[in-house]
Parts: sequence; structure tokens; C-alpha cells
Amino acid sequence: MRKIREVIIVEGRHDTAALKKYFDCETIETGGTSLDEPTQKRILHAAETTGIIILTDPDAPGNQIRHKIHELIPNAQDAYVNRENARTDKKVGVEHAGREELENALSHIISEGSTPGTLTMADMYDMGLCGTEDSKNQRIRAGRLLHIGYGNAKTMLQRLNHAGITREQLYEVLHSE
Repeated sequence: MRKIREVIIVEGRHDTAALKKYFDCETIETGGTSLDEPTQKRILHAAETTGIIILTDPDAPGNQIRHKIHELIPNAQDAYVNRENARTDKKVGVEHAGREELENALSHIISEGSTPGTLTMADMYDMGLCGTEDSKNQRIRAGRLLHIGYGNAKTMLQRLNHAGITREQLYEVLHSE
């Protein structure tokens, strides 16, 4: 069983159970989007001692939680499960991801780039990541290939810049395969 040194921030107990099936790890459960003060203190303490990895559901509430944690800890590490590999017929979430998807997410940790990215919304338009009929599919593909998950154009731009992805790297990824 692979040991994860950092504390993994998840949304709930089912996410914790899914991770503990495959990894020797500690988690902090947010219990939803509110992030109460005791939970924030636990997250801050974990960030200072072992480091944290944010692994929330690939949906709007998961993105909201991720954003709140990044406001507390700007250099928090991120892991993303791909939406299509973490779902049932009606639900999407970390708890529905299998071993392979969780391994993939935790093997591709995104840390704040040593040089934050400088991509702009104009770059997103130029590369077809917004403003076209196929933009959503292009963002899904880019998110999967770069291991940053799916997001609307604004979220994708934030994630690309957080990871320090350059215009050249993004262009290369979009024109691969």
C-alpha cells in the first residue's frame, strides 16, 4: 500500500474510505463547502507540518472548496480526478473513482509553478479553449492531459497559471495525439 506523506483534503467520509482502500494516508474532511473555523485550523496545521493535497470532487462544490482552501493556503498542492472516471449514472465524485484513477490523480500532483503562468483570456480564445462550439471539449482534453481537471474558461485559466503552464506548453498539449 502506497504511503502518502501529505494530508489529503477531501469532502466527506466516503472519499476518505475510497482513498484508504488503496493508500496509507490521512485525510481531513471538509464536510461541505462551508469550511468552518475548526476545519480551517486543522487544514492550516496540516499545511505547516506535512503539507496538503486538495482532492475534491470534479464539480462546482468541489471547485468552490478548492478555491476557499487556496485562499487560505495559496501554495496548496492539487490532485484532480477526471470527471468521466469518477462517476456513476447519477453522481460524480472522488468516492466513485477506482484505484487506477486515484493512482493517476495522486501521481500527478500540481504544485504552484516556480514561475506562475502568464496566460491570459486572450490566449484561451486564441487556442480555442473558449469562444467556439468545441471549447468545452478542448478544455476537457487539456485538463485530462495536463492533470488539472475540467473547468470553465475562467477556472481553467486559473489552474493553468497556478501550475505555471506556458503558452508554448499549452499549445504543444493541444496539438498532441
